[in-house]
Parts: sequence; C-alpha cells; structure tokens
Amino acid sequence: MSNLTPREIVSELDKYIVGQNAAKRMVAVAMRNRWRRQQLDPALRDEIAPKNIIMMGPTGVGKTEIARRLAKLSASPFIKVEATKFTEVGYVGRDVESMVRDLMEIGIALVRAEENEKVRVKAEARAEERLLDLLLPGGAPQPASQPAQGLGGLTFDLSGGQAIPQPPAQADAASSTGSPASDSRSSTREKLRTLWRGGNLDDREVDMEVEESGGPQVGVLSMPGLEDVGSQVRDMFSKVFPSRRKRRRMKVRDAFNQLVQEEADRLIDHDRVADLARERVEQTGIIFIDEIDKIASGTTQKSSDVSREGVQRDLLPIVEGSVVNTKYGMVRTDHVLFIAAGAFHFSKPSDLIPELQGRFPLRAELSALGRDDFLRILTEPRNALTRQYTALLETEGVHIDFTDDALREIAAFAEETNAQTENIGARRLYTILEKILADLSFEAPDRSGDRVTVDSDYVRAHLADVRANKDLSRYIL
Repeated sequence: MSNLTPREIVSELDKYIVGQNAAKRMVAVAMRNRWRRQQLDPALRDEIAPKNIIMMGPTGVGKTEIARRLAKLSASPFIKVEATKFTEVGYVGRDVESMVRDLMEIGIALVRAEENEKVRVKAEARAEERLLDLLLPGGAPQPASQPAQGLGGLTFDLSGGQAIPQPPAQADAASSTGSPASDSRSSTREKLRTLWRGGNLDDREVDMEVEESGGPQVGVLSMPGLEDVGSQVRDMFSKVFPSRRKRRRMKVRDAFNQLVQEEADRLIDHDRVADLARERVEQTGIIFIDEIDKIASGTTQKSSDVSREGVQRDLLPIVEGSVVNTKYGMVRTDHVLFIAAGAFHFSKPSDLIPELQGRFPLRAELSALGRDDFLRILTEPRNALTRQYTALLETEGVHIDFTDDALREIAAFAEETNAQTENIGARRLYTILEKILADLSFEAPDRSGDRVTVDSDYVRAHLADVRANKDLSRYIL
C-alpha cells in the first residue's frame, strides 16, 4: 500500500485536477487512514471501518477523475459503476453484487500483471530458447509428443542475416551424423541467437502452435441480472472441454511475445495470485458509485420512488459489509472504500434512506468551474488538452502554438456557453477546441511542416457562427 502523506497525495492530484482542494484533502485523508489502519494490531484493525465519501457537484468538475487518480496512486483495484444500472434482481439492470465480482476480476488482472513482471526475465530466457527451437528444429531436444515446428532446413549467414536453403540430402545427412552435425547445429543456433537479439529476424515469419479455448462457445443466460451465471457456465464448459492448439503463421517478434506470455503463465502461481488479489480487494479496493443522486427519492418523478428505494436497499448490504461469492472465493466488502458522486440538482444526500446515509459519513462539495479554472485546465495539468492536440498534430508534422490571449478567449467562451446552456463543466473545452481545430485536423496531412499560431483572432473566427447563433451553439457545442 502506498505510504504517501496526505500532502503528497494532494500534490499528485494537483498535477491532473484543477481546484477542488476540499475534496482532494478529504480523499487524501481517507487514503492515509487506510495506511494507518494497516499499521495497527490485527485485533483493532478489523474494528476500524473505512470512512466512505459522497462527492457533490455538477458534471465535469473532476469527481470521477479524483477517484481514478487516487486508485492509481495507491495501486488499488478500482471500478466505476453507475448506480442507475442496479435495481431489484429480476427487474432491469444488474445484480449489485456484480460490482464486487468485477472488482475482483480487476484485482486479479492487477496482481497477475505484477507477478508477470517479476518473472519476466526468466520467461524471456525460456521463450528465447523455444523460439530458437522453432527457427531451427533439431537444434535442441524436443519431447516426442511435441514435434518441433518452424522454418527447418535453413542455415543462416551471420553477416547478412539471410536464410540459405540447405539441400534436403545434405540436411538429412547432417541430421544422421553424430558430433560434427551437433556442433554445426549448435553453432547455427548461436548465430540465430545473435541475429535475433540484433533485431534482424523480427520481420521473418514462423509457424507455431497457439492455444485456443476448446469446447462450444456458450452464450446463454445473458439476461439482465444473470451475467455471472452465464460466466460460470462458460467456465464449467472450458474445464470439461480442454483447450486445443492450432498452428498459426506469425512474425518472429509476435511469436516471441506469445511465448513470453505462455512461459510467464507457467511460472506464476495462480492460486497465490487469487489469494493476493482477494486480500488487496478486501483491504484496498475502491468502488466509485456514480450518479447516486439518480436513485435518491427526492426527485419529481414520484412514480419511480419504489424502484429507486429498492436500489438503495440492494446497495446497503454491500456498503455495510457483506460476503460476496466469486469464482475466486468469498470476498468481504467490510473494508472496501466506497466513493459516491452525484450532481444532486433535484435531490440532496438527505433524500437517501437513513441507513445508506449513515454509511457515507464524509461529504465533499465540489464547486462549479469558472473562467480562471478553465484557463488553468488548459495550461497546468500534465494531460492538458492543449498539450494533447499539439502532440496529435505533430505526428503529421504540423506544429501549433497557443497564445495566452487565445487560451483566455477559449476559457471565457466556455464559461459563457456553460452559463447559457447546460453546465457540463470542463467537458465543454473538448467541444470548443474540437470546433476550433476541426479544419486544421482535416487538412493536417497536406500541411506537413507548417507552423500554426492559434491566437484570439483565430479562435473568434472559428467560433463566429456558433457565437452569433445561440440556437446553433446548443447543437454544435
């Protein structure tokens, strides 16, 4: 678990998210408390429950991004779900327990990637030997049940990297002789190794056997709420029908990557991966429940209150702490951190059922973004939109320079448009920049080597039509 201090966590979040300091501080403390809990005696550790958070604010102000970056910082299993997709089982939507199963799958993938990285050096060494066996059958002992497949009957010139076909009679004679032929194969194998490591064989093709899942492809029981049952049926059929192998022709580099994956899969302990993933999900998992305000009962649509309250009651046991059965074993949600978010335009957190409110003791209100915030978003974050568009067009040889007055004009127009239409926050900048650079993006392949300066006049000229016609701006922006 990451041992970053709250101040360091906020500093890392500042690199990607502008403003919202109160929300950043709250999630930073929540994350630090998880580290503090791990330092306690196990008897007391189990008694400390996570302090779940509700983030309130309009769309596009950074609620989801805060949770996603937080999970990345702590290397925690993270999943984002929409509260509106869950309702009573047998009605519409999905079973609420599926979020925990999905989180477990993410945890498995996370731990497996870490374990693969640990054994990568050994897996690459084994894969290199198998690749040389493919390129030079007979160069190394092969099991009788797995005859070597490959280019065969080739000798390689070390200086040029060219394959020279060896006459069949000569190849047969060499294979039937003793030590000299073995020495020759060994020498050729080392030359192949040198060529491979030098990158001279990457574009060659080789035949190799790859594993494909056997048995029938089961696609039944895919009705809402029964996705996990269908997954279990497919897993059962995959065990009944063993995997088959088929021959494929691929480039040597692709074959090597495939072999590395196969060897790494053999080297890691899958039971240990499942145990580590389960522990990580239980102790550091984060579930981000978006649009939780849509299931609050204080909306104007009273006819759907029964369904909304049913969703809340389904969510309650998961948030309180329960045991969910997954194909990797039982997973407890007692110490999973839940972060809920919603705009709460027509409802408020107190409209949730009291039991669910009590499980989200921390509340953070995120403020709407203004002109200064938009200007900072365009310039400060590491993934700022201006940097993204500059990098994209530089691939075509077109270099863009954004002037300060152009960025101020874009920020002012974004604030104006959000005020006159729906406030979609920072997402408005995507539509405005795309509108401004649409012609340049289309013509970029024909303008390689050009240098374009985007100033305030350039911005105003490309936004003149939507600024003059307010009805048009509702459709364009």
